Amino acid sequence: MRLADFIEEHLPEILAQWEAFAIAHIPAASGLDALELRDHAPLILQAIATDLRTPQTPQQQKAKSEGRAPVMADAPQTAAQAHGAMRARSGFDITQMVSEYRALRASVLRLWADSLRNAELTSVIGDLVRFNEAIDQAIAESVALFSEEVDRGRNLFLGVLGHELRNPLNSIQMTARYLAKVHTDDVISQAAKRLIDGGARMKALLDDLLEYSRTTLALGIPIKPAEADLAEICANVLEEIKALEPGNLVELHATGDLHGCWDAKRLHQVLSNLLLNALAYRSPQSAVRLDVTGAEADVTFTVTNKGPTIPSDTLGTLFEPLKRGAPPAEPEGSTHLGLGLFVAREIVKAHRGGIHARSGEGETVFTVCLPRR
Repeated sequence: MRLADFIEEHLPEILAQWEAFAIAHIPAASGLDALELRDHAPLILQAIATDLRTPQTPQQQKAKSEGRAPVMADAPQTAAQAHGAMRARSGFDITQMVSEYRALRASVLRLWADSLRNAELTSVIGDLVRFNEAIDQAIAESVALFSEEVDRGRNLFLGVLGHELRNPLNSIQMTARYLAKVHTDDVISQAAKRLIDGGARMKALLDDLLEYSRTTLALGIPIKPAEADLAEICANVLEEIKALEPGNLVELHATGDLHGCWDAKRLHQVLSNLLLNALAYRSPQSAVRLDVTGAEADVTFTVTNKGPTIPSDTLGTLFEPLKRGAPPAEPEGSTHLGLGLFVAREIVKAHRGGIHARSGEGETVFTVCLPRR
């Protein structure tokens, strides 16, 4: 049986192996259902079968082997291009996506060889499979290190950029504060206040960017634990939020002993990120609830907001860097990079604590548990 005919007749079996490989070997596939895992695979295989039946010149063969085959002018995307875009949106990295194609090719050739009765032909195909496996292993090793170097270069650039932008930003904020002090004119005072508030938001973004760069460069987020009072940290955060968002938008409920050995500045950052996130995505006119409870060995705080339920697939990647939810309406004027929850998770991990989120029935809850010591 010719390979094109075999692919079309055994499509369900080939797709089942594609799906099984993704589930077993690709972490990013864990939150996808069968339909999402197979994605554009049937169309990709059909395109391959059609190509196998289409005559081609030596020049066309060479171009295709170099990835330069022309795309049809009336087709906005091939199935393979659409598959790549969908995998990127699902959290796959380039290594994981390439591994899918390696597994697909190996499965097709292995199943085809098993179906043949000619021993000599089966042996030839076996050699072809082994050769492909060797090339695939070389590709996997090259892609892994290539991706690491590209990521490292990008993260170094982001770290340097975030660091260098802080100096001119500090100058802008200092000038704005000076103008606010020396001028009593309401128009100038209001303009200075807008500059100060905007600068504070920019500084928060740069801080998140620097923390992200440190973590991805395997430097981690440093903490300096000392005796601290979580009730005092909460009060400071709420005072800051009230300055940014006037009104009683956060309800604080604290019980038990809230003293422990933590990095107060870092916990301030965690609370601020969680509360600002909850305020951004809450339902209009509703308040955010902050519950802090001290137990014998640990302290737990939860941040709860009323609002649209976060889809389960989004919930699974909520703490990943540069991932953002897709609420029905993006908060007006939003400038977040999708790093706040990632930074919060890394700070909690540095304290040997845990953080998780749940969402359902119009309510989203973030829970942080910190050991006292």
